Amino acid sequence: MSANKLKLYNTLGHKMETFTPFNAGEVKIYTCGPTVYSQPHIGNFAAYIYWDLLVRTLKAQGYGVKRVLNLTDVGHLTSDADDGEDKLEKGARQTGKSVWEVAEFYIDKFLEDYKALNLTMPDILARATDYIPEDIELVDALTAKGYTYETRDGVYYDTAKFPQYADFARLDLDNLRAGARVEFSSEKHNPSDFAVWKFIQPDEKHEMRWDYLGRPGYPGWHLECSTIIHTELGETIDIHTGGVDHIPVHHTNEIAQSEAAFEKKLARYWLHCNHLTSEGQKISKSLGNGYTLADLAEQGYSPLDFKMWVLQGHYQSERDFSLENLEAARVRRLNWRNRIAKCYQNPNTIGGNTDAIDEIIEALNDNLNSPKAFAVVDAAPNDSLDFWQQVDHLFGLGLMDDAPEITPEAKQLLVERQAARAKKDFATSDRLRDELLAQNITVIDGPDGQIWQYAR
Repeated sequence: MSANKLKLYNTLGHKMETFTPFNAGEVKIYTCGPTVYSQPHIGNFAAYIYWDLLVRTLKAQGYGVKRVLNLTDVGHLTSDADDGEDKLEKGARQTGKSVWEVAEFYIDKFLEDYKALNLTMPDILARATDYIPEDIELVDALTAKGYTYETRDGVYYDTAKFPQYADFARLDLDNLRAGARVEFSSEKHNPSDFAVWKFIQPDEKHEMRWDYLGRPGYPGWHLECSTIIHTELGETIDIHTGGVDHIPVHHTNEIAQSEAAFEKKLARYWLHCNHLTSEGQKISKSLGNGYTLADLAEQGYSPLDFKMWVLQGHYQSERDFSLENLEAARVRRLNWRNRIAKCYQNPNTIGGNTDAIDEIIEALNDNLNSPKAFAVVDAAPNDSLDFWQQVDHLFGLGLMDDAPEITPEAKQLLVERQAARAKKDFATSDRLRDELLAQNITVIDGPDGQIWQYAR
């Protein structure tokens, strides 16, 4: 892959830009991770699938990648802003566990599903609660520079002190009604102001607490990302990823607090993926319409079938999920696996397919256009093992994982069936076909003999 060919849609400038890292050969990426208070659903994982493609594309480009993914285990309130119950406290209340137990349990569940999707592991998994001293240092720095003020319920960032606050999300602050984004408090200077630190009220149950300014409290949700980025990646990173829902509040606030405190640009490129919907509604835990990977497994689908479905669409497109669409993706992935199985059974398929690989890379260089790349794979002539190894390396779909592995018993049944057909013993041949089908192997008879394929 040629350098400086990758083009990405940068939310920062609201346009396509050629990607060039700050330091040649090295790319620093931060990915907004999950709030670990309940079972992650497929809408959550679509984002990580798209950013896995980003990492794989960059590595194919020859870049070294250092990526951090945060795990939010404190401070994310149910409104995604500054009011409501802490989501970890809510999860603890619903399960009867401590907040620490809830966080551990759902971090394990998240990582289990993450690995099942064959996603590239980040270099650093950063738990918000591991950065409390750094959070406090950041609040102190903002206060020293005059960006904060104190109220009864917390320390707030004064957005009026940061003139470019509205630029990133193109917010209309003049018409931002009190209460449109957060429950407006008479102590807040502006409706858009946000808490960098929350004080725990006397009647409030909150297990996770740290003393600051002589009172128990906890960091605001937005603070952790700025702190983790600065601690683990430095003052300016190359790429910050997240969902479109992060743009008007979370990422806008990250930029305001980071750039005010450190006087450096937070990120050079911002990538945002769109929502998945289910029957026209955004998939979310609050709406209760989110399939989990375990739900899909009960319907007979692999996590990698779901990954296939996600990558059939572009990361900036809003898409509606259905089991019917998932079935089509499963069949497509099965077809690819069976093309690989044929390669293994044909000793003349060792060579490459460089033209098709170049087309696939060209598509990915065009703002990670995976649908176009998949169309190239579908139409690629002259299948070879080299070609499929490169395809699997780019998309991580587990295509090579089980090829050509069939059981010794299945291999013996294939030998016996071939012998039966040679004797024109079609009754035995049919019986052996059924036995093979029970092992997820189907057989195609052709002029050159039988070819086995995966049935599912």
